[in-house]
Amino acid sequence: MTTGIALQIGQTLLALVLAPMLMGWVNVCRAWLQGRVAPPLLQPYYNLRKLFHKDAVLAHDATRLFRFAPYIIFACMVLAAGIVPTLANDLPFSPAADVIALVGLFALARVFQALAALDIGTAFGSLGARREMLIAFLAEPALLMVFFTASLISQSTELPHIVDRLAHQEFALYPSLAFAAVAFWMVSTAENARIPVDNPTTHLELTMIHEAMVLEYSARHLAMIEWAVALKLFTYSTLGIALFLPWGIAPAGDLNALPLALLALALKLAIGGAALALLETVNAKMRLFRAPEFLGTAFLLAVLGMLTHFLLEV
Repeated sequence: MTTGIALQIGQTLLALVLAPMLMGWVNVCRAWLQGRVAPPLLQPYYNLRKLFHKDAVLAHDATRLFRFAPYIIFACMVLAAGIVPTLANDLPFSPAADVIALVGLFALARVFQALAALDIGTAFGSLGARREMLIAFLAEPALLMVFFTASLISQSTELPHIVDRLAHQEFALYPSLAFAAVAFWMVSTAENARIPVDNPTTHLELTMIHEAMVLEYSARHLAMIEWAVALKLFTYSTLGIALFLPWGIAPAGDLNALPLALLALALKLAIGGAALALLETVNAKMRLFRAPEFLGTAFLLAVLGMLTHFLLEV
């Protein structure tokens, strides 16, 4: 039990440390692919340090909700990162928090971010909050369908059980997971405000979604939100690894496999970050009114994965 708790804390701290680096790696790869001079790999850490040393500026009509929302969002992302097995399956808190609870944590953070954007009454904040709720309304059902497909195969909604079933058994091809993987990629781009659904580097009034909700934040509040954004990208990346590429994650009780698990995690994140940068380079941001079609397609693919499981794999 003590070893499990130590691994649980260690994986959470690992997510806190590596999340900004993953964001920096994506930015470096995108700059290379676009023929630009790449920023330093550790640039997100420099930005966080600079923001934490600044004095916060708050709107006159900001309530306590606006002040506390960044901390709540950050706490939700830390809890979400702690649920996903990144190095080992030895997670003592997994029975109390499964994939459905994980979706709930993402939803809770989104609700507080939208409420904080509406709290100060600016046009940009209200615009971004409404768009964010539209994306969430379409993305969350598709994400649940993806989780249900993996849960039907493993007969459990706990991520350690799913990883143990998919990674530590005889090799098998699941057509349902192929559909679920494509749907998961489409949902993850929308949930993390990435191209083609959103552009995290833009401040254009007609296109921005996530950035519109954080324009009024500064200093430590903005740092907490930026760190939470990096944690969310890291959590979705490790979640995709746990569901579709679980090989290399150490089974429960096998401490000798941890160094290999850490190496496999670093390699998978490096490849995933480079692939994300490549997809963002070759694709353009779609019009906002096409986002429902994009996420509707993700939902249909996830449902098709479930139907494929019942028809071909049961």
